[in-house]
Amino acid sequence: MAPFRFAVQLSKADSGAAWRELACKLEDLGYSTLYVPDHFDDQFGPLVALTVAAEATSTLNVGSLVLDNDYRHPVVLAKELATLDLMSEGRFEFGIGAGWMRTDYEASGIPYDEPGVRVDRLIESVDILCQMFLAGTATHHGAHYDVEGAVMSPMPHTPGGPKLMLGGGSKRVLRLAGERAAIVSVVPSLRAGAIGPEVAQLATPERYDERLTWVHEGAAGRSDSPEIQAWTIFTAVTEDVEPLYEQFSELFGLPLEHIKKSPVGVAGTVSSICEQLEERRERWGFSYIVIHEGEIEAFAPVVAALAGR
Repeated sequence: MAPFRFAVQLSKADSGAAWRELACKLEDLGYSTLYVPDHFDDQFGPLVALTVAAEATSTLNVGSLVLDNDYRHPVVLAKELATLDLMSEGRFEFGIGAGWMRTDYEASGIPYDEPGVRVDRLIESVDILCQMFLAGTATHHGAHYDVEGAVMSPMPHTPGGPKLMLGGGSKRVLRLAGERAAIVSVVPSLRAGAIGPEVAQLATPERYDERLTWVHEGAAGRSDSPEIQAWTIFTAVTEDVEPLYEQFSELFGLPLEHIKKSPVGVAGTVSSICEQLEERRERWGFSYIVIHEGEIEAFAPVVAALAGR
């Protein structure tokens, strides 16, 4: 089984200085990675924020969780990503997805195509990006991109390009991720375009069993195994777990036992959380856990107990 590591997803800070301090805190507390999402709401621009965080630290990884493929042409994006990987000396994790949040598309005026079309476009984009990172050039003539002899300059620090992270909750995307990605981020299906009851109903343990089957189908025949990541909605270090689980059970409309076992959250004492995460790694392979800003310090003892084990 892969050793544990932990990441924090952050959107912004009150100032540049506060952002740098936050990155340094994550590094000091033993977190592996600082992730930034990619939306048009109240958050920093991801690539600039990640560059600043990398510059403020020396061992902390930085990553996108995840860039929306529809916002940037892959040839343009390749240059930005290679530069960030070069400047961070290989500490960049490149997460990209097909796009899902409907309000981003409505606010920007970018067409919100059907999921299948967005995934088709993502597949073509990943092909172009991988060509550029591996060979230094790309030629691709597809339904969505027409690229002829695009040149990669600069080349990334990491041979073959930064670690590719793909994720989602659909069979097609998770099979693609199992086949192509170094890191697979498994989440409930976001086909609805917003976090709501439809998404919550897909967070049951049995649904995660199914999703991991799709990942393994995609990874069949690989010489290595992708790292499996769990993105959480809530974590809490506490001895009084029942009220929290009851709250999320009511919010999600799921039985209490399903909420307690679902990878979307974890709560309990430090030792209890460690046991739960070890059980989930055994069942699903989840070794890379993503939490959120409000939980950084409280969750640090879990990181200290499990990171690298």
